[in-house]
Amino acid sequence: MTDQIKKYRRTALIIAFVILFLDQATKFIVMHLLQLPVKGEIELIPFFQLTWAQNYGVSMGFLTASTDFQRWALVALTGLIGIAVWIWMNKEKAKWDILALGMVLGGAMGNIIDRARLGYVADFADLHIGEFRPFLIFNLADAAISIGVVILLAR
Repeated sequence: MTDQIKKYRRTALIIAFVILFLDQATKFIVMHLLQLPVKGEIELIPFFQLTWAQNYGVSMGFLTASTDFQRWALVALTGLIGIAVWIWMNKEKAKWDILALGMVLGGAMGNIIDRARLGYVADFADLHIGEFRPFLIFNLADAAISIGVVILLAR
């Protein structure tokens, strides 16, 4: 393994932890400092508002966990996926794939922490054009995962 690949992997881990930190910090701000109630809204600009939503499922609300067993099964499943991403990142040799996997890993860690700690993933970013909402309410972790996956698919 070249020193350059090691550097990319270290950078990807830094990216993962920065995303994790920013994700948890933004969720703390929305939930605690702004004291936004669940389903409460704060319009920031005409096409973006903060809307706190509790996501008990995974991507786009799939696999909704309605019992403690299902919740912890989702924690385990997403934890295994996170481990698989970390292993892939440590085997990958392409710079942009390594960095994209770091984004996916950071986002996955943020959402896993929510699900384990809260029982749901805290979402709050509500991007819209009038009443048209091209995305479900999401968070920074979701955005990092999505951008990382798009980079991987584009490559």
